Amino acid sequence: MNTSATRAFFATCPKGMEYLLRDELVAIGASDVREALAGAHFSGTLGTAYKACLWSRLASRILLPLAEFDAADDDALYRGVQGIDWSEHLAAHATFAVDAGTAMSKLNHSQFIGLRTKDAVVDQFRQRDGSRPDIDTDEPDIRINLRLRRDRATVSLDLAGSPLHRRGWREEQGEAPLKENLAAAMLLRGRWPEVYAAGGALLDPMCGSGTLLIEGALMAADVAPGLRREYFGFLGWQQHDIALWRGLLDEAKQRAENGLRALRSVFFGSDADPRMVQTAKRNAQEAGVAGFFTLDKQDMTRAAPPPGVEYGLVITNPPYGERLGDRAEMPKLYRALGDTLRQRFSGWRAAVLAGDVELGRAMQLHAEKRYALYNGALETVLLTFDLKPRDEQPREAKPLSPGAQMLKNRLEKNVRHLRKRLAREGIHCWRAYDQDLPEYAAAIDVYGDTNGDDHLHIQEYRAPADVPADVARLRMREIARVAGEVLGVPRERIALKTRERGKGGSKYGQMDQRGAFIEVEEDGLKLLVNLTDYLDTGLFLDHRLVRGKVRELAHGKCFLNLFAYTATASVHAAAGGALETTSVDLSATYLEWASRNLALNGFTGVDHRLMQFDALEFLQRDRGHYGLIFVDPPTFSNSKRAEDFDVQRDHVKLLEACNERLTRDGVIVFSNNFRRFKLDREALETHFEIEDWSAPSIPFDFARRADIHGCWLLRRRKADPGINPWDSARIKK
Repeated sequence: MNTSATRAFFATCPKGMEYLLRDELVAIGASDVREALAGAHFSGTLGTAYKACLWSRLASRILLPLAEFDAADDDALYRGVQGIDWSEHLAAHATFAVDAGTAMSKLNHSQFIGLRTKDAVVDQFRQRDGSRPDIDTDEPDIRINLRLRRDRATVSLDLAGSPLHRRGWREEQGEAPLKENLAAAMLLRGRWPEVYAAGGALLDPMCGSGTLLIEGALMAADVAPGLRREYFGFLGWQQHDIALWRGLLDEAKQRAENGLRALRSVFFGSDADPRMVQTAKRNAQEAGVAGFFTLDKQDMTRAAPPPGVEYGLVITNPPYGERLGDRAEMPKLYRALGDTLRQRFSGWRAAVLAGDVELGRAMQLHAEKRYALYNGALETVLLTFDLKPRDEQPREAKPLSPGAQMLKNRLEKNVRHLRKRLAREGIHCWRAYDQDLPEYAAAIDVYGDTNGDDHLHIQEYRAPADVPADVARLRMREIARVAGEVLGVPRERIALKTRERGKGGSKYGQMDQRGAFIEVEEDGLKLLVNLTDYLDTGLFLDHRLVRGKVRELAHGKCFLNLFAYTATASVHAAAGGALETTSVDLSATYLEWASRNLALNGFTGVDHRLMQFDALEFLQRDRGHYGLIFVDPPTFSNSKRAEDFDVQRDHVKLLEACNERLTRDGVIVFSNNFRRFKLDREALETHFEIEDWSAPSIPFDFARRADIHGCWLLRRRKADPGINPWDSARIKK
């Protein structure tokens, strides 16, 4: 392998850390970095990959892809693995191990896939000269990673060899240890590097085995997280560049020596369990940072800033009641933690990894930000706080401008008009304002989460060309202020999306990348929305009644959801008694979101399929039949992975393709948001009886935008038997 050649790599990480990992890889020197589910793709030389293994605080593994091939059966898998020349990677007398995983594939047993892969490697050596490498599952010379997804196999070398969160300093751990890369993510989200640079301290009042404090100290001292590891997956690799690796190690050792020499003694930890305090001391000693720590036995409620320390970050990982403690006692613990932070740490920052949003709310503090992070398989929420000094007086608000006062009057009128009906119908997510005043060109949507907190999503419409950019920005700030005051929502729970002007005209600026999801309820169902990271939130509020119609029509039918997005319609169909649901979308990101929405409501397993396909390609390949098909395409799509789509031009072709998959008594619910859209009735009425359901599908809170979408119900004409003579009640694939 040419060590100076640029290669593609993939870094894995726990879900929720993808954007942090992307930024870290860029800082390491990687190129073409793009986040993916539970990891990030990047390009670079072998030196770049070595640096990632040595310096990444967030990654779990660094993978070097070797081959990709179709593997619909075990023979194809065997042939594909044998197609790799393993003598380039593994000596005949060496050892190896195989990690295998599978998803949505015909080969669905990971252990069998691993064994078949092992056989292919061993047989290649045996056929060549009669020798064979051995298996070592602990510290093999190379570790092969094989992932099978939709019958497509990717074979990679695991350059890490073992998970990178194993730093090599942990001598002992508690009953519920925090992984080191999760601790690093907490520190970065809590802005620890910024706090340390400003002279601040790090304090953990429930320090356990000391993971957060040790990671914080090593981060501040510029100590490479992999410096103490004695094993990596490339050390026994045939193409390992020893000189390159030693050079990187020498540089890291020098940086660590310089960093530790300059490190300040600003690390404070305590725990109510004296055994954990001793464990933390031993771990800190092994990590080489014990001399910078102050560790004491102390109950969390007695925590306070150390003498002479005025500013810092309080960071902690309290019990969740899952493995440690009694769940019934947890809210009391979190409330006490909130009281301690409020009363003694004003002026500090804080970051708390709570078991869930409910426990976080028990702290009775307003979180600055919330991030979804995974502690192993357990989804948790990281809450960050800016603890304002108690004596800080809120600034007196400036009087509203005449225009903003008009906006306030209009918004108050809208809320008075809508509130009773919203409460009567149990609606928690709704539109409060939609460009009612031309000068304030925005939509204001309210998302009430399952904890009773309202969040606002404010999205700017395109301002007229004659409105100066600074005036448009001022009006958006006024909208956010007025909306917060009228609806009683603090600024930290308001997502504001504004357009920027540049080449090509007006467009939305860079979205945030917080990975912060909130759970909302619609018609008794739980759904996840993200108000910050994407242009849309994951839940189209104007389709509330359309989803209700899908739920009404779904009973006893097989349901197909094309352009499924986050599969909210599939959740409604499942709740309505659909025999099964199939959700099709081209985006892996949205399908992962869809999977979480379905699972949140208990809809899992083989009866709820998620398919990553272009809709028209799926219809051409699929041989199933469906009693209910929901089609809600975008106005335009020019994805690199599918042919260009134009809803006006292509809707007839799309709906006729749906007709091929429709049962005789089936229904197509077709909608779209192209306001100038004209349904080609002349072409479609050959096959369908068409009911225009547009007007009944517009919710009352969208009355000002009666053209926000169109909706039609299409049923097969009695004289058009099509290719499917059965009725939907008899079809269950």
